[in-house]
Amino acid sequence: MSRALGISLLAFLFGLAQAAAAAPVRVESGLVDGSEHYGVMVYKGIPFAAPPVGDLRWRDPQPVTPWSGVRQADHFSPECMQTGSYPPDAPPESMSEDCLYLNLWRPAATYAAPLPVMVWIYGGAVDNGSSAIPLYAGDVLAKYGVIVVSFNYRLGVFGFLAHPELSRESPHHSSGDYGLLDQIAALKWVQRNIAAFGGDPGQVTVFGQSSGSISLSALTASPLARGLFQRAIGESGGLFEPMGLEPELLLPGAEQQGLRFATRAGAASLQALRAKPAAELEKVDFGPALIEDGYAIPRAPYDIYREGRENPVSILIGSNADEGRIFFGGMHVTAANYAEELGTQFPPLLVKLLAPASGSTNLQAQAAAAQFNTDMRFRWDMWTWANLVSSRPDRKVFLYQFDRVPPYPAGSRYAGLGATHGMEMPYVFGHLDPQAASWTDTDQRLSGVMAAYWTNFAKSGDPNGVGLPAWPRYSGAEHKLIHLNSDISTGTVQDQATLRKIGRLYAMARFVMVHTYLVIALTILLLVLILAGLVLLVRRSLRRRKIS
Repeated sequence: MSRALGISLLAFLFGLAQAAAAAPVRVESGLVDGSEHYGVMVYKGIPFAAPPVGDLRWRDPQPVTPWSGVRQADHFSPECMQTGSYPPDAPPESMSEDCLYLNLWRPAATYAAPLPVMVWIYGGAVDNGSSAIPLYAGDVLAKYGVIVVSFNYRLGVFGFLAHPELSRESPHHSSGDYGLLDQIAALKWVQRNIAAFGGDPGQVTVFGQSSGSISLSALTASPLARGLFQRAIGESGGLFEPMGLEPELLLPGAEQQGLRFATRAGAASLQALRAKPAAELEKVDFGPALIEDGYAIPRAPYDIYREGRENPVSILIGSNADEGRIFFGGMHVTAANYAEELGTQFPPLLVKLLAPASGSTNLQAQAAAAQFNTDMRFRWDMWTWANLVSSRPDRKVFLYQFDRVPPYPAGSRYAGLGATHGMEMPYVFGHLDPQAASWTDTDQRLSGVMAAYWTNFAKSGDPNGVGLPAWPRYSGAEHKLIHLNSDISTGTVQDQATLRKIGRLYAMARFVMVHTYLVIALTILLLVLILAGLVLLVRRSLRRRKIS
């Protein structure tokens, strides 16, 4: 046997010994066995709720049936039912309604004290996404001394269908936010089981991106999630707009949307709808969204925060400099059709009142459209979230803007989009895929700094640490943030006048929605006064004519 071959064989056998060295872990439903990879123990496909199939479709997540023997947690579960993928370049996966499983990464080394826990919620407009995407693997973050957990939650019509029959059968008299209830069930599983893996249930940080961050903002306001986590990291997404502006985001309107869906699906009853094959329902048009269901989301998160009833959570949040660019892929914005194109994504009145001037050239119009999208969908939410929490003296708030333009080559779907939506994720997870771009030492350095910031925050509620650029706390008085770029720097939130203008319009909308009858009465009174004034004006005019 050659020396090289002998060394390879020894390395192989040593790897097998390492994989088998860790004893199975007992969770509430049975024993699970993971494997070690490069100093990290990995557990994949652990069930945290019963399969939501058959009669459990569109019900709250139910307990897992215990198993006997040792469950080999060595492969990911199928992703939840969906028609696309997020991120758009995510590799294809098998798919099933039976998808409520979680994954866990922890350092293989033994620590004297329990480790902080980071729980990831993926994005994808609550219509797409998966915890098995390689980008989201927690192996790199775990090496910073934390445990990383990711999980699947129901998506699309399976996760967010509201229907009058579902609300009637529910003990909570609500329906619609099943995907959010899955997230809460996963967090409860962490509370009950993470100590068995060496984790600290009193130090849980939830982090998410896009609709994962939107979900997170809802969780911070949900009484069902109170006490399940202590810190939150939100990347590019919040739910602070007036939900009543969209009737289908309130339970009655969402139930009517559900009735229309059932009609399109050819189901005359809830029983018939549950009997439909999942693949068949996926072909029927449906627009999923988190709704104010009166249970998981009892009221709009903004209102809960304004009343000081949110869960006591410190936050690290932010958005990317060019968020809006990626959302105009199918649009052809010009200086001539600027308002019309924006009107396909936003209410025309909103465009008229808030959109910046288009400029005189097509390039100027496209830049203005992208900035409007960035402000409306991302910057305002994160700025508002930061302001709401920073008013609490016992909470810490850290705000960022990700400015780094990744070096994607020409021909890549991300080329030319700048620091657009989702571009921070490879840096956070430490997965700069060499097949996707020619990453530089600068990119590697930035990724290391961001992973340190994120994990430091999970450990102590403060991202700062030895050797890292100082990250100032955000306050409503100073509005400081950190710019994450090749040169990390601090500054203040830019163009706050635009953000305040958006806030004033939303405040007016909230006032009108809350005081509808008062507004109607004042409108009638105003019309009466105008009419009375016109009558007086006519009488005076007639008198003058008689005198003359």
